[in-house]
Amino acid sequence: MRNDILAELFDFQRDTEALAQIAGRLGWDQETVMPSGAAGQRGDEMAAIEGVLHARRTDSRLGDWLSALEGADLEPVAASKLRLIRREYARASKVPARLAAEIARVTSMAQGKWAAARAADDFAAFVPVLSEVLRLKREEGAALAAGGDVYDAMLDDYEPGMKAAELEAMFAEMRPRLVALRAAVLEKPAPAALSGTFPEAAQMALTRKLAEVFGYDFSRGRIDKAVHPFSSGSGSDVRITTRTSEDDPFNCFYSTIHEVGHACYEQGIAPDYALTPLGRGVSMGVHESQSRIYENQLGRSEAFTGWLYSEMQTVFGDIGVESARAFYAAVNRVQKDFIRTEADELQYNLHIMLRFDLERALVSGDLAVPDLEAAWNDRFKADFGYAVPRAALGCLQDVHWSVGLFGYFPTYSLGNVYAGCLHEKLRAEVPELDAQLAVADTSAATDWLRGAVQRHGALMTPREVITQACGTAPTAAPLLDYIEDKFSALYDL
Repeated sequence: MRNDILAELFDFQRDTEALAQIAGRLGWDQETVMPSGAAGQRGDEMAAIEGVLHARRTDSRLGDWLSALEGADLEPVAASKLRLIRREYARASKVPARLAAEIARVTSMAQGKWAAARAADDFAAFVPVLSEVLRLKREEGAALAAGGDVYDAMLDDYEPGMKAAELEAMFAEMRPRLVALRAAVLEKPAPAALSGTFPEAAQMALTRKLAEVFGYDFSRGRIDKAVHPFSSGSGSDVRITTRTSEDDPFNCFYSTIHEVGHACYEQGIAPDYALTPLGRGVSMGVHESQSRIYENQLGRSEAFTGWLYSEMQTVFGDIGVESARAFYAAVNRVQKDFIRTEADELQYNLHIMLRFDLERALVSGDLAVPDLEAAWNDRFKADFGYAVPRAALGCLQDVHWSVGLFGYFPTYSLGNVYAGCLHEKLRAEVPELDAQLAVADTSAATDWLRGAVQRHGALMTPREVITQACGTAPTAAPLLDYIEDKFSALYDL
């Protein structure tokens, strides 16, 4: 009898997962090829499909099936599926259908408002819609928290089990070492940057080659362009986007490697988990660990950049640097800048700490939306030592808040911490790593990551995945040691 109930539940869940993939495809389309005039209709479409999904996620039959299966002795994979369905049902049941649909409609519309405000450097134009998004997300967070901490409830959507207090303690450990190293590095002369013009078509051809080098399966994916690069989908349809700048090819190349890390996680999940709760990355922190280790510890290593230097010379000719070592320094150049997605490894986490504190203040009501730009600019000046010249380089640079992703930002730094732990273990497991990267052979590294992390999907909790892969619980120490060793050597400290 219980086996029949379990089969019914899993069949029902499979259709829900398929519909969620369709919703994700609508989001991909909106960011890549959707006509700008379709934004209003797309908001209604997203609201409609979110209404269907919410109805399925709160369907009374789920409650009946879950009750009937309470205490069932299941094999580990089925037990994990049931655990995740139970968690999703409990969370979805706390959020009214009206609210879920309204959040989908408003955040879909808000993306376009954000893009227009960013292009115009006009934060005031974005204030009304951001205020509405925040109001709706606070309402949702309060429903999920059920009397507990609203920000923790938001964070739990992206990193199950994580608490703001734990992140606060982690950031307190990281900040002093990063700030001290940053100050020492910026006292040194900056390495030479690339020079020249790098045509878009040539960038896109090389970025496709980079995706293949890192194991992206184009038979189950594609690359398109977007304002803000992202990865979308899972299983047999995992798409990535990148962006180009004719005077900054690194923006394209490292955005692509980063998104390939995300995509390879989804493509690497055990095929049997497709269209089940296990068939996706377990958390945004673990997801980010894959994108960051592909981009940074592998893609920005001295060994790999030696190969990339040769490739770029072949494609573009003279690029303004005269040796592989100078190219490596250019790839890892530390300089005063404003954009998180373009930040070097040394400064990146300081960007996240800024956003973490500001969004907690927004959620708690300690910071009003109209005051966000001034608060951002003040905090940036305090943390980085120079002023933000315009909104597109400040509080309008990220899409996340416009689409309601409050609680998402800290998972970027958590992903860096996880990546530091994984890299330490990878180096021990693959002692010939540098020799392989020097000839663009990433297979040993990516195979190890697939076996240690990616294939499991959401079978375990985030902490369990990293602890099992590394043999020890995650801490910030390996990341901080790696950053200090790398940049001390680069800048002769």
